[in-house]
Amino acid sequence: MLKNENKFQAGDVFTISLSHFLHDVYSSFLAPLLPLLIDKFSLSYSLAGLLSVFQRLPSLLNPFVGIIADKVPIRYFLIFAPAATAIFMSLLGSAPTYLIVAILLFFSGMSASLFHVPAPVMIKRISGNRVGKGMSFFMFGGEIARSVGPFLILSAISLWTLDGAYRVMPIGLGASVLLFFKFRKIEISQNFKKNKNNTEVKETLKNVFPLLITVAGISFFMSIIRSALTAFLPTYVAAGGHSLWEGGIALSIVQLAGAFGSFSSGTFSDKLGRRETLKIISIVSPILMLLFVYSSGWLAVPILVLSGYFLFSSTPVLLAIINEYKSEHPSFVNGLFMTMNFISGAGSVMIIGVLSDWLGFETTYKISAFLGLLSLLFVLRLDKKEK
Repeated sequence: MLKNENKFQAGDVFTISLSHFLHDVYSSFLAPLLPLLIDKFSLSYSLAGLLSVFQRLPSLLNPFVGIIADKVPIRYFLIFAPAATAIFMSLLGSAPTYLIVAILLFFSGMSASLFHVPAPVMIKRISGNRVGKGMSFFMFGGEIARSVGPFLILSAISLWTLDGAYRVMPIGLGASVLLFFKFRKIEISQNFKKNKNNTEVKETLKNVFPLLITVAGISFFMSIIRSALTAFLPTYVAAGGHSLWEGGIALSIVQLAGAFGSFSSGTFSDKLGRRETLKIISIVSPILMLLFVYSSGWLAVPILVLSGYFLFSSTPVLLAIINEYKSEHPSFVNGLFMTMNFISGAGSVMIIGVLSDWLGFETTYKISAFLGLLSLLFVLRLDKKEK
């Protein structure tokens, strides 16, 4: 597969990015379903936010998934993950209790971990000297999926009610069948075997730890704003007296804009530098968040577009930084990054949920903007020569 390690292999990058799209369409069902689940089970916002934690909880195992992925054929993770996630997420609407919803979300998180840990490592290896561009293609697939996902599940609910939404499941099953015929002959695992893995995992962890702490700070404070504008946006819109469809449309606007932000930021950082790109994102995103809170009507739409564009632009840049770190355990390092993202994402969702119960959505959104600005402190700690 790697005929020229310095060449950007567009066909293979596109295939993996497509599989990211097919998987994340189903992963994105929770946010648009949240207002309905709140009504169905009479949930507080704190309990609603806890559902996102259940979905992300398996991310704590990402480093172990990474160790496994460095040693076995990882193409099967990418093949079967969309089918597994489709099954679990399509059953959310028909779940009879809060506990069953939590269990389904946990297992969907398991399949997501098996997909997301090795996939960026594969992207890095087939992107040559344009890692930022490769990560942009990969994240574009995921963010487009999060724009399509709300429309898919809300359309299913309109046709078959909440209990009948499981009928969207065959799309994900068919996706895994198609991926099997595309991936079955790809032997990426052979490329991992070129490394002799002489470096102990413990030593790798010690060496990469300072970088992980810096990236964790950026990820956490940015994810506070991102959680407010994704996990709780449909609920925020519904709480303002608007319909579920309007909330779903608002979320899709943010996700679609985020897709284009993800698509451009990695390539942009290849030229400008990772640090400078993140500096722009960490300054602009909090300002846009405040503008959104004080906007109303159609004026909110262009602000949501810009917010989505900048908010999701940070992920490909952070992925490029992590995957450019030289290590004999690349999937393990990427797994550490994914675990860190879990802690950031789950923690920020809980913060938004608890604050919303105490202070209301509007005040919480204002606070999130100021907290998001703290990411700049960690961006400034990055090496100025980081590219």
